[in-house]
Amino acid sequence: MSQEIIGMIMIGCMLFAIFIGFPISFTLIFLGVVFGYWGFGDLVFYLMTLQFSGAMLEQTLSAVPLFIFMGILMEQAGLMERLFTAVQLMLSRVRGALYIAVLFVSTIFAAATGIVGASVTILGIMAAKTMNRAGYDVKLSAGAITAGGTLGILIPPSIMLVVMGPILEVPVPDLFAAAIIPGFVMATLYVGYAIVRCNLNPELGPVLPEEYRASSMWVIVREFFLGLVPPALLVGFALGSILFGLATPTEGAAMGAFGSFLLTLCYGKLTWKGTKQALIKTLEISVLILFLVAASNFFGSVFSKLGTPGLLTEYLLTLEMSPYMILLVIMALIFLLGWPLEWVPIVLIIVPILLPLVESLEFGGPLADVQNRLLWFGIIVAVNLQTAWLSPPVALSAYFLKGVVPEWDLKDIYLGMMQFMVIQLVGLILIIVFPQLALWLPEYLASTRN
Repeated sequence: MSQEIIGMIMIGCMLFAIFIGFPISFTLIFLGVVFGYWGFGDLVFYLMTLQFSGAMLEQTLSAVPLFIFMGILMEQAGLMERLFTAVQLMLSRVRGALYIAVLFVSTIFAAATGIVGASVTILGIMAAKTMNRAGYDVKLSAGAITAGGTLGILIPPSIMLVVMGPILEVPVPDLFAAAIIPGFVMATLYVGYAIVRCNLNPELGPVLPEEYRASSMWVIVREFFLGLVPPALLVGFALGSILFGLATPTEGAAMGAFGSFLLTLCYGKLTWKGTKQALIKTLEISVLILFLVAASNFFGSVFSKLGTPGLLTEYLLTLEMSPYMILLVIMALIFLLGWPLEWVPIVLIIVPILLPLVESLEFGGPLADVQNRLLWFGIIVAVNLQTAWLSPPVALSAYFLKGVVPEWDLKDIYLGMMQFMVIQLVGLILIIVFPQLALWLPEYLASTRN
């Protein structure tokens, strides 16, 4: 049997094992060893040692636990609730004020947390009761909360983009820069949709009653300042230092983690118990991601050594399909895999398999450059995976929200999410059709650095 066919069997076994619930990391290591030994013998053990040591020595990945710790501490500081209250008071006479408040807060704190489950949970706790009391539509409310929570995948400093950078062999600062405009485009589409719906049907988001209005403008200004300025400055310094080449992603993440520690202390939310929980949670999430990075690197190197990616690339390129049709097939595959799987296995396992094909596609204009093409591909994959968080029946965002708002029916949550999933697909199409949405800012920053 040829090595390429062995690789095909290995991929089939991997997908089967993951779908029936085997632990992903150990499954990848086991399959890599077994099929690697079958395909090319003892060399597989040297390959495993090389890939694991290479993953542990990858300096960019050390930013992952620092960004996670930063996000968890920012949650503990309680700044999201403060900013939500301020925006709610400011827009209390506007239809759909709570939708706008949820999406505004989620956009700001997507840059601070980057953890979808945590964002959706906090937004649900923070906004759902107020939305219910104000007579807001459950479906639209659930859609706004879940869609806003998923922005953490895309808006930098996103943990997913930190992990994706070494895989695409694209600098993480360039990925961060490429994600900023698409992230705010998605947020704008969400807000625009909610406002249009509320103006067409005022019952979906009525003007807030007097009890939710501020007693004075000073209250609004104070809450807005205390809720927005500290996290904005923190993220601005951490992210700005990375984007302008003043610090590496790891150094920027360290600045952000230390700044979030100081903020939590200044707001009187820093406790020994809370810090201990934040450290343990950071350790759990970091180990999960980084061990999977090492395991998937090994699995991917075995798969590449067997030659199967080249075989698949040659086959797809021989089909009479335009590059955009092939891209559509790739996006559909990632979208479908996003239903049962989280972003980690997709980014670490599926994306490396597809990379040779993406590099071989012949696009024109700015996408003729392979580096630009990989940068653009990374962003549309990120937007696609964001969409997958909103796709029933396995959409994890629905279960996070249902857990904190049990009075909302799961069917209504699904219907609300699907509305925003359509908006998400519109945004994905815009970025595919207009690649400069992702490529302009990295090119501009590169020119300023030079």
